[in-house]
Amino acid sequence: MLGINLMTQPTPTLDASLERKYAEFDTLIDAVEYAAKGVRGINFYSSRGELVEALTYTELRDRAVDIGKRLVAMGYEKNDRIALIADTSADFVCFFVGCQYASLLPVPLPLPTSFGGRDGYVDQLAGQMKSCGATAVVTPLSMQELVLEAANRFDFKFKGTPEQFLAEDVVLGDTRLPKTDDLDYLQYSSGSTRFPHGVSVTHKSLMVNCHDMGKYGVQLIEGDRCLSWLPFYHDMGLVGTFLTSLTCQTTVDYLPTEDFARRPMTWLKLLSDNKATVTYSPTFGYDICARRAGKSAMEGLDLSSWKVAGIGGDMIRVEVMKNFAEKFASVGFEPTTFVPSYGLAECTLAVSFMPIGVGIVVDKVDERVISGEKQAQLPHGARLNGMTNGQTNGYRDIVNCGVPLPSYELEIRDESGTALADHNIGRVFVRGESVMRDYYNDPEATAACLSKDGWLDTGDMGYMHAGSLYIVGRAKDLIIINGKNHWPQDLEWAVEQIEGIRSGDTAAISLPGTNDEEVPTLLVQCRLRDDDERKAFVEEIKIQVMKTTGIQCQIELVPPRTLPRTSSGKLSRVKARAQFISGVLSSPTVH
Repeated sequence: MLGINLMTQPTPTLDASLERKYAEFDTLIDAVEYAAKGVRGINFYSSRGELVEALTYTELRDRAVDIGKRLVAMGYEKNDRIALIADTSADFVCFFVGCQYASLLPVPLPLPTSFGGRDGYVDQLAGQMKSCGATAVVTPLSMQELVLEAANRFDFKFKGTPEQFLAEDVVLGDTRLPKTDDLDYLQYSSGSTRFPHGVSVTHKSLMVNCHDMGKYGVQLIEGDRCLSWLPFYHDMGLVGTFLTSLTCQTTVDYLPTEDFARRPMTWLKLLSDNKATVTYSPTFGYDICARRAGKSAMEGLDLSSWKVAGIGGDMIRVEVMKNFAEKFASVGFEPTTFVPSYGLAECTLAVSFMPIGVGIVVDKVDERVISGEKQAQLPHGARLNGMTNGQTNGYRDIVNCGVPLPSYELEIRDESGTALADHNIGRVFVRGESVMRDYYNDPEATAACLSKDGWLDTGDMGYMHAGSLYIVGRAKDLIIINGKNHWPQDLEWAVEQIEGIRSGDTAAISLPGTNDEEVPTLLVQCRLRDDDERKAFVEEIKIQVMKTTGIQCQIELVPPRTLPRTSSGKLSRVKARAQFISGVLSSPTVH
């Protein structure tokens, strides 16, 4: 660790000495220097909610300056890429900011929790290191062996731990500061195209997005405190919690992602203990807390300070959020605290936010309208706390993801590129200062989704209503059978109504049939070993899907924990399909 701070108290929520600025700076360095004038900072906690390290923004600045000077002295050139294994630690945030003081590009790389095994993780790291042209990698000691296995394929100037980096014998000189139009960092994304790409984010695009999120999105005020378990290699964790908190001078508390997975209720305990007001999670984070919230875990919880229970990162599952709200109502949680949003790494992070204090609003939309089979006026929304669970009677709940931030233009377009009026489903296009410059060193992939006049094809399908954006799903995940569109979420939701099947246990895809037709198929993770039990399970799934959606599906059972996910933890249906066809995903089953 970089000179562990032995403070026994976390950094404070309040700071009367420093006027808040909402990322109103030219560069991230300017934002760091301003935050360093105050007393707020970052706190790192253990899985049991114990303070491990407190780092004021002043201390962050001082350590980052030292790292920046060392990088310059070691001969790294402007815009060289430095791969950083993104563990939840003071080392990571100090090296990320330290790269800025040398005008280098930090590249946060994932932890192995989202990958199926050692070889897959090492190959993933090596692929990202190669695509960004990294010249060095910094890794925590606990992961050094794995990381070096990937890094040894390349001729790096440095590969090792923070301690080894600081032990390098160099003569410190000056820092090398960036300008507003310079690149700030590369963010890997599961993205709009075939393979994860490094999204090029400039200082200007980062400042604009952090400003809009802090001022208009979560509306940070003096008494706000942020809390996060999200990984730093994901845009929501890096930009949404770390960089927005830093550039808007807000204290933030961190629980390591792997600790959240083991003890999810620590997230809510920290929120209760520290009176945090702003925290974000994909739907599954709320789901796992509601499932683990036994009587003892609920004792002493007070969630009344919670102002923004942000939801993003994947499709918002209404029934999960309703269950969470009901589960924690007795300890002060209000359903109007939910703040749905929409964003993607190609837009730095955020595109739209639901207004604070409204909660989840849904449209119940006829499936025939979503599939394009029927043209109809889409309905108005109904608030979460007054609606029934899930999809019923051929309708699907489509969540209002809020109003686009002021710096964006947004259009819904049809297949010919024509802009559509409200209530018409099409592809979501955005343009604004927070849209990426390009996919780093990949002009072909860039041209596939970013026009010369700055319009980004997000790859998502949605519609507008009364100024708000409603997201339907990913265009590439559509299953087209006999000319009719089917959304995989609908088929997956149907299976998840069976007792014992959880969100993430199933993936809806299409497979090539005997006569070149596409066959709707459900890959379902299964722990059963008895053949008769497996046959009965398959029949139960078939009946449930037919009853709920009217679609006759092929069912393929696969082993537990084998459905592939992106580095941010989202189900990758495209990869699941490819793995099943290639035989990587396989298990004896009855169709």
